[in-house]
Amino acid sequence: MSVRLTDGDRAYLAGDHGPSAQSAMRVVVRLADTMEAEGLLDITGAHIDSCLYHGPAVLDFADWLADGGARVAVPTTLNVSSLDLLHPDLYRGDPDWAVQARRLMERYEEMGCQPTWTCAPYQLDVRPSFGEQIAWAESNAIVFANSVLGARTHRYGDFIDICAAICGRAPAAGLHLEGNRRGTLLVRLEGLGDDLLDRDVLYPVLGHLVGQTAGHGVPVIDGLPPSVGEDRLKALGAAAASAGSVGLFHAVGSTPEAPTVEAAFQGVEPEVVVVVGTAELRAARDALSTTGDSRLGTVSLGTPHYSVAEISRLVELLDGRSVHPDVSFYVSTGRDVLAEVGLRGWEEPLRSAGVTFVTDTCTYITPILAETSRPAMTDSGKWAYYAPGNLGVEVVFGSVEDCVASAVAGEVVRDDGIWGDG
Repeated sequence: MSVRLTDGDRAYLAGDHGPSAQSAMRVVVRLADTMEAEGLLDITGAHIDSCLYHGPAVLDFADWLADGGARVAVPTTLNVSSLDLLHPDLYRGDPDWAVQARRLMERYEEMGCQPTWTCAPYQLDVRPSFGEQIAWAESNAIVFANSVLGARTHRYGDFIDICAAICGRAPAAGLHLEGNRRGTLLVRLEGLGDDLLDRDVLYPVLGHLVGQTAGHGVPVIDGLPPSVGEDRLKALGAAAASAGSVGLFHAVGSTPEAPTVEAAFQGVEPEVVVVVGTAELRAARDALSTTGDSRLGTVSLGTPHYSVAEISRLVELLDGRSVHPDVSFYVSTGRDVLAEVGLRGWEEPLRSAGVTFVTDTCTYITPILAETSRPAMTDSGKWAYYAPGNLGVEVVFGSVEDCVASAVAGEVVRDDGIWGDG
C-alpha cells in the first residue's frame, strides 16, 4: 500500500472504531490508492447522496454500516431521498419501494446524518467556507461548493460519501489539491447582447454547452457580467455537471478563484480556447428540448431545489394569475426554504394559484408527475437532461417567464427573441 497513513487512520483499519468504520476506512484508503494520493486529509463536513433508494443493494450497505455501529465523524447533510415526507400523498410509485426508501432514510439518520433532504445544501444556514476540505456527493452540490464557495471536494459518489463521513478523511487528491483546480480550457463569450447576459435562462443553457465541451475538465468562462448571482451560477454548474462531468468551473469576475483569467489558469496559458456566441447557445438551448409539441401537461421547476429568491420571482410572475386546470405545476425545494416561504406569506397564495410544492426529493427522480403523456416544461438544464430518460416524458425547455406564461395559458408559450432567432 503506497498511501501514507496516520496512527488515527491505522486505528480505523485495525477495527478500533468498530467493524463498519473499519470497512469505511478500507474503502477510503483503496480509493486513495487508486487516485495515487500520497495520503489522506481531514474533512470538515460531508453531503451524502447514498440516501437515495435505487434498490436493495443501497439499503443493504446502509444496514451493514448502521448495524455495525457506524456514526459520522463530521457534520453530514443528506441529499434528496426517494420520498417527500412532508407531502406523502404526492408519491405515485410502488408502495413496497416506498417502504424500503423510508427505511433507508431512517438508517442514515441513525448514523448521525442531518435530515436535510436537499440537493442544495449550500442554501442551508451553515455551509463550508473558502478553502475548507469537504467530501460532498450530488453533482450540482459538488460543482457549487468548489466553484462558488471555493470549498474543496472531489466528485464523490454513492458509498464513498458516507465512508468519508464516517472516517472524517478523504484522499489528498483530485480537486482537493490546488494544482488540480487550475483551468484546463477557456470558454470565451463573444457577441452576446446585454439583454441575454442579464437573463436567468442564459445560465442553464451555457452550463449545458460548457458541460458538453469540457467533459471532465475545469472550464474558465470569460465574458459574463461581473458578480453573477448565486442562483445563476447554481443553474450553470448544475447543467454543466449533468451534460458533462464538471466538478469545478471558474467564472471570471464572479467565482473566488477567478478574479482574472490568468488567476484561473494559475499563470499558465490555456491550451484550448472555445469561442461561444449566440449560434452556439441557440444550439445548446434547442438540445434541451425533445419536442416542438405545444401541448402541455406539466411544469416542473426547482432542479436544483429552488431558493427563496427564486420563489420570490415566481410570486412576481404569477401576480394573481392561476395555473390552467389542465396543467400540473410543481416546484421542488428544500424543507428549510419552504418553511421560510411560509413565514413570508407566499406559500398559501402560490398553492391557491395551482402550485404544488415538493420537498425532500425531486420530480425527475421520484414518480410524482400526474401526467406524462403530454410534454413537460422546465427552466432547469439538469431536469431537461435527465427527465426524458428517467420518466419517459417529452421535455420543452424555456425560461421561468416562459414556464409561468405557459402554465397559465395551458399550452407552450416561448419568447425566443433574446437569442437572436430572427
